[in-house]
Amino acid sequence: MTNVRNILFFGDSLTAGYGLGNHKAESFPALIQQKIDAAGLVYHCINGGLSGDTTAGGLMRLEYWMNRPLHVFVLELGVNDIIRGISPQTTTKNIQAIIDKVKLKHPNIKLVMLGMEIPAFIPGKFAAEFKAIFRRVADANQMAFVPFYLDGVAGKAHLNLPDGLHPNAAGYKVMADSVWPVLKALL
Repeated sequence: MTNVRNILFFGDSLTAGYGLGNHKAESFPALIQQKIDAAGLVYHCINGGLSGDTTAGGLMRLEYWMNRPLHVFVLELGVNDIIRGISPQTTTKNIQAIIDKVKLKHPNIKLVMLGMEIPAFIPGKFAAEFKAIFRRVADANQMAFVPFYLDGVAGKAHLNLPDGLHPNAAGYKVMADSVWPVLKALL
């Protein structure tokens, strides 16, 4: 296992696998691991997701993950910020601070940003500002970018839990299928 390279998926409930019967097998990082194994690649996916996490919370808990060898860092945080009314400026500052800490500890790491569309109940100007964060930060940091990683899942009842916010096992498969080409290109 000495040649295994680690991919850290760092995010909120959408990374953690909230509501799944078996998050160790059905979560987004677990499904990406299955794709990696099927491709014969030597990478290990680490699920650093925490349900309900905000960018400030992520920044506070990041250090726990930094003292291990990491080769790819996949960032999925921010949607809980907007739901809680945290300003786009604060969210941007926190996301950039997370990236800065990762790059400082792991200068050669490959970075991936998973972007998010904004829930329909968020007002227009605020939603537009929030949506722009992900691409702007990804571009500024030369990160691989997935504009909307819930594309094909959001708003589709058969792919979500009854809460309408979190994917079910079938929804996570759609997510993994859409993100895999971007991630595979880095491996």
